Amino acid sequence: MKRYLILADGSIFEGEGFGAPTTTTGEIVFNTGMSGYQETITDQSYNGEIIAFTYPLIGNYGINRDDYESIAPTCKGVVVHEAARLASNWRNQLSLDEFLKQKKIPGITGIDTRRLTKRLRTEGTMKASIVDTADEHAFDQLNALVLPKNQVQQVSTTKPFPSPATGKNVVVIDFGLKHSVLRELSKRQCNLTVMPYNTTAEEIIQLAPDGVLLSNGPGDPKDVPEALEMIRGIQGKIPLFGICLGHQLFALANGADTYKMKFGHRGFNHPVREIATGRIDFTSQNHGYAVDAHSINKDNLLVTHIEINDGTVEGLRHRQYPAFSVQFHPDATPGPHDADHLFDEFMEMMDAFAKRSRENA
Repeated sequence: MKRYLILADGSIFEGEGFGAPTTTTGEIVFNTGMSGYQETITDQSYNGEIIAFTYPLIGNYGINRDDYESIAPTCKGVVVHEAARLASNWRNQLSLDEFLKQKKIPGITGIDTRRLTKRLRTEGTMKASIVDTADEHAFDQLNALVLPKNQVQQVSTTKPFPSPATGKNVVVIDFGLKHSVLRELSKRQCNLTVMPYNTTAEEIIQLAPDGVLLSNGPGDPKDVPEALEMIRGIQGKIPLFGICLGHQLFALANGADTYKMKFGHRGFNHPVREIATGRIDFTSQNHGYAVDAHSINKDNLLVTHIEINDGTVEGLRHRQYPAFSVQFHPDATPGPHDADHLFDEFMEMMDAFAKRSRENA
């Protein structure tokens, strides 16, 4: 079935529909990963977004039970140059087309994704629609769309839930949590309690955790003001680790500013340098906002990592408190596992804090 991708700047791309046969509208972004489409589509950080994959063939190994980052994905659509007709992999359970139909996510194939990506790099991310007819009415509806500001509220759990184990007691604040974050903590025997985005500092302290992890999530960090008060209320009292949106919220809570990037970082081939050691990790990233380097109060925060390509701030550490954050995804699904040692650093930080607390008791 012939379908169209239309952009807010008036661009029209003709292709063939697959997945759910529905019309959709959202912000269009591009992802540069060569694989990992299942993890990408199910990542709640893509809430409300139409994902354009730059790699030309998507869907060739199907969908499996192990690579979900959420059970109910909330991206708005999928754009590919070619959707594989045959999925071939020993883990394959259903095709990408079948999966998108199940999750009611429309897709479009046959698109010149190279031209589309160059357009987005030049003009920046923008609103887009996948429609049956690229007429004036479709553009009127696209232009009338107001992008939501409650994206974290849309994807966060509404009630706390546990992931029991016998090790360190860790509270995970769900701003759009990836399952792989839970997997990495579970590998380290952490007893996890996942809490909603608007959990208060008092509610966290009552659980007496050994540490708190601020998860990834979608949208503008300034749309989650509740989190800033919570972070200020627990830092210094409980070891803290922020990832992606959690990193941006950690920065805002300590007086820094954030800004919307032109087209963001989405993929898993982003080189990041650790300033102290010179170590370079290739990282998985998915964000449209970044911390403003010029706004950082150097009496409070130390920049620990930078992105080599554009110099954006990729890591922070508090100078007084046991707290640090990174903009990239050390859980690395999809992507290389260069930076998963940061979860071990979080474990070590909790151990050191507990030891100091016992000595000072």
